[in-house]
Amino acid sequence: MTVTTAVPNLAEAVEATVASHLHPVPSFDLADHPVPNGREEVWRFTPLRRLRGLLDGAASDAHLDWHSNLPAGVTRTEVTTAEAVALGVPAPVDRPSALAVANAGGAMVFEIAPGSRLAEPLVIELAGHGVEQTTYGQVVFRIGAHADATIVLRHTGSARYDSSVSVLVGDGAQLNFVGLQDWDDDSVHLGHVGLRIGRDARVRTVTASLGGNLVRLVETAEYDGPGGELEQFGLYFVNAGQHIEHRLFVDHNEPHTRSRVDYRGALQGEGAHSVWVGDVLIRKVAEGINTYETNKNLVLTDGCRADSVPNLEIETGEIEGAGHSSTTGRFDDEQLFYLRSRGIPEDEARRLVVHGFFADIIRRIGVPDVESRLLAAVEKELEIIVGPSTATEALGVAK
Repeated sequence: MTVTTAVPNLAEAVEATVASHLHPVPSFDLADHPVPNGREEVWRFTPLRRLRGLLDGAASDAHLDWHSNLPAGVTRTEVTTAEAVALGVPAPVDRPSALAVANAGGAMVFEIAPGSRLAEPLVIELAGHGVEQTTYGQVVFRIGAHADATIVLRHTGSARYDSSVSVLVGDGAQLNFVGLQDWDDDSVHLGHVGLRIGRDARVRTVTASLGGNLVRLVETAEYDGPGGELEQFGLYFVNAGQHIEHRLFVDHNEPHTRSRVDYRGALQGEGAHSVWVGDVLIRKVAEGINTYETNKNLVLTDGCRADSVPNLEIETGEIEGAGHSSTTGRFDDEQLFYLRSRGIPEDEARRLVVHGFFADIIRRIGVPDVESRLLAAVEKELEIIVGPSTATEALGVAK
């Protein structure tokens, strides 16, 4: 008797349903995303008691105000939830994003025509007007093959917000995607940004979280063909009592793909808490990939807490390179000494160190107005602990 073992089929089944405590299996079914109790790995850092009902799924007719420009080559349409799912958007990865899809009442879809080169950024501003009701939102961006575009998605005002943002990037396209969390101090925002990167596409994302009482963003990326490249940059400035959490998952599910992740944060004030969790999965089929992720945190005062957890999950040895790093510390005494020895006062020296810490991220945005706004925001945060600058012009920040 001959026994045949179907190893290839088993391998394909395992490959298709990789499950991990770090990245639950995505699903549009809300039943697959139960209300967390805080003991789950993906929720253990989040203060659930401060979420103000964002996980209970109560229906709401509240909406954020929309403001957007539409450069030539861009169209905007509203579609039903079913139509949005049919576009092939990434499935929700947690309960907030599943609730956003289920309760938003449809999605706003922005499409950039294939081959288009936008002469100006596509800017979308979403503004909230209170935290009395939970607001849900679903946004889809479709970037056509070989298009070249910059998109800025900015959140302002006051809101209690569950969101789902999908970014579908066509083959050979180039995208610069900027997400700004510039909320008022009482806002709570739980969101998912799902990227799908086409063959030979080049994607850069910059995420900045500077406002809100609690912001928790999950960013996931997967490839829709070999040759795709992804750069993810982020910055956050956390003040007293504020909780800022970024969770990233890069799924190298195609061969010869690339990814780079660099997130940097500064913390000041009693109870300031940042969380950064980065996970890269290199699947068995993803040979010839190259990836690196890093997170750096600068603690400016006592009473802060920065949790930083980089992860690599590697299922093949046929890779070009993979690594990660994480650092958390106070001001570099040597840097401060160098600046002070050249006649720069201590407060200005500290200010220069912080601006230098963030400058490498901010300069990658490629939108001068946004870069200036972020430099000014960082300067405003620094005034809390070191006072107004006596050399504002030298720092490149308008008074």
